[in-house]
Amino acid sequence: MRRAVLFLALAATVAAQITSENNDMLREGLKRYPDADTDKDGILTMEEGRAYLAKMRKKPTAPANPGKNALKPDFTDVAYGTHERDRIDVYLAKSEQPTPVVFAIHGGGFRNGDKSRWGSDKQMGELIAKGVTCVAVNYPFLDSMPVQDILRHCARAVQFTRLKAAEWKLDKARFASMGGSAGAGTSLWLATRDDMADPKAEDPVLRESTRLSCAVCNATQATYDLTRWQTFLGPVKPEFNTSEAEGALFYGLSSIADFATDRGKAVLRECDMLGWITKDDPPLFLNNAQVVPAPTNRGEWLHCIHHAREVHKECSAEGVPCIVLQDAPEPKPDAITFLLQHLKVSP
Repeated sequence: MRRAVLFLALAATVAAQITSENNDMLREGLKRYPDADTDKDGILTMEEGRAYLAKMRKKPTAPANPGKNALKPDFTDVAYGTHERDRIDVYLAKSEQPTPVVFAIHGGGFRNGDKSRWGSDKQMGELIAKGVTCVAVNYPFLDSMPVQDILRHCARAVQFTRLKAAEWKLDKARFASMGGSAGAGTSLWLATRDDMADPKAEDPVLRESTRLSCAVCNATQATYDLTRWQTFLGPVKPEFNTSEAEGALFYGLSSIADFATDRGKAVLRECDMLGWITKDDPPLFLNNAQVVPAPTNRGEWLHCIHHAREVHKECSAEGVPCIVLQDAPEPKPDAITFLLQHLKVSP
């Protein structure tokens, strides 16, 4: 994230006279990526930064190479929006009756990953065999838009699928989501976010509900309001390989000072799954396997058990059913049984 996010700052800054001589983020960019200074005058200009960003932007993630036993979607690369990555693969369960749906959302830090990996996922294969349709979701990355917009694109995937319910023989009342890391956090956001259906919208997709019946979140983040993380993870350490600039630009903001503006507060609120948890939310299944006293590296900082426990604490206060797998008594529950139970599917 650090490389791409750092240079997104350059595109977001509008004052052409700003250079590495008077801007901290450009100064840091020059230090880390001296090749961006194309005229080799020791000063990184806005134009040079933008050109370097365009050059180094990642190519779209290539689809995973499916194994010979991988499932094949019934519908591939169905567009649910206008962005090139607004695409879903649909794996229809065979049933005479409308089927429940599980959305499968890949991880990758909102900067890489691809829906094709789900074709080889054993859990998804089991769900389809049990009569659950699965929808694998691609979504835009941070080099295209900030996280709050990415989340809304994923919500649109849910709404689009509901609009197609009659055509694909789906039960609109039984939708769930599962995913890992960024896919887990997105699933958590979808499960807790208030319904975004707009009955008056001109776009029929946006009239549909975004609500879920349950969610399975593997290695989830507790909230995408990053300002809350220190309250349950402790102080940020150098080994986490993060920066204030990275935090601000995660949301498309120019600096952390923008967090105090009306716009910044609204963005943080939109991304705060912990703040969205209310008693009407669906059951959650959280599996954060890194059980440590406190994070000691970036991976633990992003995925450790304290994220899941913080969600559980908020759910307990609101009366929302929430399982943290690592804290559950023996015999341990499993994700498939959880999904089938809350989607009202006979095991």
